Amino acid sequence: MKKFGLIGFPLSHSFSKKYFTDKFEKEGLHDCLYNLYEIPDISDLNQVLVSNPELVGLNVTIPYKLQVIPFMDELDPACEAIGAVNTIKISKGKLFGYNTDYYGFKSSLETWLGDARPRALVLGTGGASKAVVQALIDLNIAYLRVSRTKVNQEDPLLITYEDLHSNSALLQAYTLIINTTPLGTYPNTERTPDIPIAQIDSRHLVYDLVYNPENTAIMIAMAEKGAKVKNGLEMLHLQAEASWDIWNR
Repeated sequence: MKKFGLIGFPLSHSFSKKYFTDKFEKEGLHDCLYNLYEIPDISDLNQVLVSNPELVGLNVTIPYKLQVIPFMDELDPACEAIGAVNTIKISKGKLFGYNTDYYGFKSSLETWLGDARPRALVLGTGGASKAVVQALIDLNIAYLRVSRTKVNQEDPLLITYEDLHSNSALLQAYTLIINTTPLGTYPNTERTPDIPIAQIDSRHLVYDLVYNPENTAIMIAMAEKGAKVKNGLEMLHLQAEASWDIWNR
């Protein structure tokens, strides 16, 4: 039996187990199993590995995409540049870190935008945002990151939500909004990033990496103002298949 799985906390929102279980059934992979490993602390990863010696691959989700890096024996060069891990290959007792969020997001965004390259606001500064930022750089899309607080005052590409509220020119100039935070994820579906919704109009595009629920609170609010919206389900599928390819090399 080959085991695969997902580590994170919490995992009640995740579709990963269903996705891979359906994949194994469709493709007749009866020797494969995908489980959810909900660990309250990244140090618990060692116990997951010891208790499941059949593990050959793991996905990593919030809040461990950065915290898991010290556990890796080796990082893929592209993953090292991004600075976050969402896929682990386990081979001969060693852990190899990769990032398939980058591929999933970049492919999905390119298809959605076509030839357009609007300037982007990236909401959040966690592990997922790092893959998103690298994809934007490679697509030649100008961006600003948006955080609750500006820890690094010297970073010209980092602003706060307060800045968005006090400077209406920002949302006029940056019309692609990408939510990389978990706000709005099931079961806390009413939560949204602190965006001034009144400034949103039909020029805006909103890409929410959250996929459960299908229509998040921020997507609904912005669609009502005329914005075009998209959730993260396609990205999930693309990055999952990229993970599968890595595990089976």
